Amino acid sequence: MSIGETLAEARHRAGLSVSEVSERTRVRETIIRGIEANDYAACGGDFYARGHIRAIAQAVGEDPLPLIDEFDSTFRSAREFTAAEAFQPVMPMRTREKRRVRWTAALAVIVLGVLGFASYKFVSGVGHDRHSAATTPRPVRSQPAVVGTANAATSAPAATPSATPSPSPTAIAARVLTPARVAAFGPAGTADGDNPSTARNAISGDAATPWYSDWYAAPDINGQPGTGLLLDMGRTVTITSVRLSLGAGKGAGLQLRAGATPVLASLREVATSTGAGGTVQLPLASPVHARYLLIWFTTLPPDTSGTYQATVYDITVKGQS
Repeated sequence: MSIGETLAEARHRAGLSVSEVSERTRVRETIIRGIEANDYAACGGDFYARGHIRAIAQAVGEDPLPLIDEFDSTFRSAREFTAAEAFQPVMPMRTREKRRVRWTAALAVIVLGVLGFASYKFVSGVGHDRHSAATTPRPVRSQPAVVGTANAATSAPAATPSATPSPSPTAIAARVLTPARVAAFGPAGTADGDNPSTARNAISGDAATPWYSDWYAAPDINGQPGTGLLLDMGRTVTITSVRLSLGAGKGAGLQLRAGATPVLASLREVATSTGAGGTVQLPLASPVHARYLLIWFTTLPPDTSGTYQATVYDITVKGQS
């Protein structure tokens, strides 16, 4: 019997649903279903797969050690390098370094030669200029005679008109803009966002009922590019700043992305924050014209259960409609 079949049978014997196992283990339901089907692609690597197998087995009353041994012998990825092997230098690198040193020495000789020639030319030019200055008579500038009041008036320089200062650009009068829709957003778009049914809570302003991301075993979202929330402003607007209210835990890495289409590749990064928590202000270097805004978490803060999760209960967008 395979690992997935063993875990599925143990779950049925324990009378637990996939949702109940997810709640006990903090492992996403999609990952649990994948493991029960012997599909480990969503785990994010062998290390996380072993951790998920152990957590699920313990939740359904199954011994995890035989299952982990079977995983290592059947599904384990290519040989894992040790830290010493990963940082051990190789011969081609040394060869390139030696060549680089030789080229650096040759370049230094060339530069010194050029500087010496330039110094010689400069000194020669200065001597020639001094000789010319000594032999050429200096012209004497005569003082113009002032004849009467009329002549004095005509000799006075004309007044220089003062420059008119150019008007400064008018600052954008920003106001709060309300999103038309909010949706959970994953690497594939709104089709695989975390907890889509509570996405609207992210703009409720109520800290007691926020939007939560799924639980993850690692802060890098188990190797995923990110997870977050997509704001549809309903039309193209001018955005000047965004303020987020997150959970109490700090350590989130996030990006603010904007664009005309709700596709990750089309939403360009316009602001970032690292180690974020609590209230986060995301000022833009310049106003952005966009219909869609993406609050994109690339790393998650730790929660009180030893896993990692993002929390958002308020998003304030300012600009002009």
